Amino acid sequence: MRFADALVPGTLLLREKRFLVHVRLASGQTVVAHTNNSGRMTGCSEPGSRVWLSPADRPSRKLKWTLELVEVSEGVLVGVNTILPNKLVAAAVRTGLVPNLGEGWTIRPEARFGEENSRVDLLLERPVHPRDGESTPEFDDPIERLWIEVKNVTLVRNEVAAFPDAPTSRGRKHLRELARQVQAGDRAMLVFVVQRNDATSVTSADDIDPEYGEELRAAARAGVELIALGASVTPEQVVLDRVLPVTCILAP
Repeated sequence: MRFADALVPGTLLLREKRFLVHVRLASGQTVVAHTNNSGRMTGCSEPGSRVWLSPADRPSRKLKWTLELVEVSEGVLVGVNTILPNKLVAAAVRTGLVPNLGEGWTIRPEARFGEENSRVDLLLERPVHPRDGESTPEFDDPIERLWIEVKNVTLVRNEVAAFPDAPTSRGRKHLRELARQVQAGDRAMLVFVVQRNDATSVTSADDIDPEYGEELRAAARAGVELIALGASVTPEQVVLDRVLPVTCILAP
């Protein structure tokens, strides 16, 4: 997915109050940019890091810049914009990168679901076509549904991407909701989007949020499908281009 406007490079000076970053542009001007990443951004918010900003798409917006990329080591760029992964996964569904899907899905973003007042990132639906001679009770509901929750992963340690980078009660709630959808007869999937090119697998960060790790493994046992997709990241575009193994189900 190409960025709509050319990104502007700069140097990170400070992350303030979670959603603000101070950046010095090449011109010497210091600007305040918005970051929608609510995590700790461990390793991605070090002062002195090279960063890239996108210009605001609305002239009326108070903050004129959004933080998009951070260079965490030479040649390793990390996408930190948490809005982008949903679009990337929707595109991956259409191009067939997501395993075990098949064709014919319609995609609906931000659909309400569950018992805990949640919204799922993507709801996929397609008609069910019974085979010749198939009894009808199995097809009382003619729509197949797949509920997809997307998580942006920025933390990588020794080539292993880990989620979350901060305790997340919201993330645990989403896992419970997905498991309930499976129990109700639908499919459910958690997709980890690793917006960096140096990860070879994905796992749960049990040292950061052990309860999330427990919920994740419980969800996998309940039938929630765990998928991880890796991205190639440049200042021009972020492209999902590979499937990564998810190893957290092997953890104790």
